Formats: sequence, C-alpha cells, structure tokens
Amino acid sequence: MMRSRDRHNLLRSLVAGVFLAAAGNAVASEDLEPYKMIRSLQYLQDAIVAGDHSANEMQRFLLKTLDQRLRTASPDVFKDPRNVDAVFVFAMSGGNPQTLDFLAARDVDGEFDGRLARVLRRYFQGQGLTAVAAFEGLVKEYGTSPVGPYLALVAGNITANADPAKAIGYFDQVRLLAPGTNLEEAALRRSLAVILQTEPGRGFDLAAKYVRRFLYSPYASQFIDMFVQLATDDDGKGDRSRWTDVVSMMDDPRAHEFYLRVSRRALLAGNKDLARFAALNAERLSPSPGSENNAIGQLYGDLASISSSNVVEAAKSLSQIPDGALSERDRNLRAAAQKVVEQILMAPETSSVSAEPVVMPAGEAGQAATASATIPSAPAPTTSVAKPAAKTENPEMEASLQTYVEQNRMKLKQIDDLLSDEAYE
Repeated sequence: MMRSRDRHNLLRSLVAGVFLAAAGNAVASEDLEPYKMIRSLQYLQDAIVAGDHSANEMQRFLLKTLDQRLRTASPDVFKDPRNVDAVFVFAMSGGNPQTLDFLAARDVDGEFDGRLARVLRRYFQGQGLTAVAAFEGLVKEYGTSPVGPYLALVAGNITANADPAKAIGYFDQVRLLAPGTNLEEAALRRSLAVILQTEPGRGFDLAAKYVRRFLYSPYASQFIDMFVQLATDDDGKGDRSRWTDVVSMMDDPRAHEFYLRVSRRALLAGNKDLARFAALNAERLSPSPGSENNAIGQLYGDLASISSSNVVEAAKSLSQIPDGALSERDRNLRAAAQKVVEQILMAPETSSVSAEPVVMPAGEAGQAATASATIPSAPAPTTSVAKPAAKTENPEMEASLQTYVEQNRMKLKQIDDLLSDEAYE
C-alpha cells in the first residue's frame, strides 16, 4: 500500500507536470503570465523539500523557461505588479540574478523598485553586509507581500554572524509567513546553525520541527550534521530524551544512520558512554544482524569499549567482525584499533631476571627506569588519571590502562581520517 507521504508527493508531481505542460504551450505563444509560472516554480520547490527529488529536473527546466520568458516579455507585462514581484522572487529562488538587472535597466516606467533591485544586486555580488540597514527597512516595508518572506530569508543570511538574535528573528518571520514551504525548510536549517553557536538548548524544538516536516529534503544531510553535533555536545547537560525523542520520529534507516554518526563523533571526543549508547541503538535499528551497517555499529561500540575494563571482550569482538561486512576504510580502522588494543594489553614482565625492557608511553619511561630490573617489585607508578579507577580484579592494570588511553586519544582521533563520511540519503 502506498504511504500517505508517497501519495502526497505523487500528487504534487502530477499537478506540477500539468503546470509545466501548460507552461510549455503558453510560452510558445507568450501568453502565460510570469506570476503564474512562478507559482509553478514554488510548487515544485516545495515538493522537492517534501521529498520528491524527481522534481529537480523539472525545476531546472522551469527556471530556464522562466528566464527566457522574462527576458522576452514586453514592457506592458510588468504593468501588473504581480509580474514585477515574480521577477524579484525568481531572482531569490535560484533564478538568474542578471535577469533582474537586465529588466530593471530597461524599466522606463518605474514599475520596478530600484532600491530593492540595488540591494539585491549587492547581495548577489557578495556585498550583502554593506546593505544590512537597507534590507532591514525593506523587510518591514514588504512585510506580508509575496516578496516579504524571501527578503526576510536573505536578511537573516546576511546578519547571522554579526547579529545572531536579529537573524533568528528574520528566520522566525519566514516560518510564520511561509509554513510548509521550501522557505520554511531553509529557515529551520539556518536557525539551527545559528542557535548551535549561541543557545544550543533551543535547538531541540527546531530539530523536531525539521524532522516532522522536511526529513526527506535533499538538504536534510546538512540538518543531520548539525543535529549530530547538538546531540553529542549536549550530552551530560540534559536528559538524552531531549534528542532521542526527536530521533524516534525518524524512520529506522535514518535513525540507524543518525546513531552511527553520534557514536563516531562521541568516540572521537572521548565520550565512551555516549559512543556505546549510540552504537547499541544503531545495532538495534540495523536492518539485519549480518548487514554492513550493523557491523559498523558493532565496530564503533567495540572501539568505545577499548578504554574500559571490557577491553579484552572488545578485542575479541573486533576480531569477530567479518571482513566482508566492512569497507576497506573501516577494515583499516579496525586494524589500527587492534594495534592500540595490543599495546594496551602489553604487560611488563617482572618475574624473570632476563626480561626484555618494556616499551612504555612517553612520560612513563622515566618512572619505570628507577625500578630494579633484577628484583621483582610492584608495577611502576603511572600518571594519575582525572577520575579514580573503578574497582576491578586488577586495579593496577586498570589505572595503567586508563592512563594509556588518555595519552593515546590523539592517536584515536588521527585514526578517524580512515573513515569515509557516510552519505545521508
């Protein structure tokens, strides 16, 4: 049975196809008004962020057709303010910005707002920061007009770094004026990017809104990158349910991919508990026990266990992951991790007078040099760790283990370049 989202996207595509067929016939006779063609473009762009990626090709066709229609339109066409608005919307919707300059230069009747044309030209030339005040006034002036939410989105982009609070205000205005559209999708993504740098705690509500409405957008990978950062950076500051509740709204493949990313990021940040938590969830959501993605989740979970008292079990588990279930880079990562495990488990021999010197991490060799090589004694003292070691059957080895891993965390981070960025489809 076709899911409701699929039916919705199919309906969008069919309706958009009708629009495009009409556009193709009308353009030939120059009958179709530009503002009607812009409506078709908006409909297509909304369909794309809703998950209908097949509409991309139609979007490119319509942008090209619109460009031709606008450049060949007679001056009388722009006596209708809706067609003038269509030109500005076209320029801010991925259309050719030079077409706006072309039409504004030919305008002898004053149909185009010269102020808006000038500030947009500066924005498209990468000089938007020089027009912040002008944009602020124009956003207020155009308000709820068809051009208004587009201007607010541009103003938010310009002010995001210099004045994050004002940028969030612009993005909120976009969401209020254009709910459910590609404009809201962009505003949510850009709001999250700003909030990550200022007030991360506010990001969970935005993330939930994005997942509910735009998880299948072709731009969702940018959102996921930010959401992974939000979840890992927030760990320990609040309840994990703040973000796991959001993940629960995803379908299993996307939730599985998300947990894999969280596990890897947490692992490299030294957050072993979160790395194991995310890896276990990824394994739980894996489509099948022997799948490649399940093996990757197991790999991350085992790596997170290297710096715990379960290092022996982790080493055993690493060796049991089938080569065929891992990519070449993940196999290299596992091999590098196994070398780290071997060094961790390399214990000094103190029972033999002919024992070979033990190669120790930098910082420990000087302490070990004071120990007698011929008289069995307690293990050489190690550098203290930030937290007391948990009670185990061998507390001395546990303390040494924790010290070693702390000193080799940079090595684990360097191993990360062996990982490829998983595509978020």
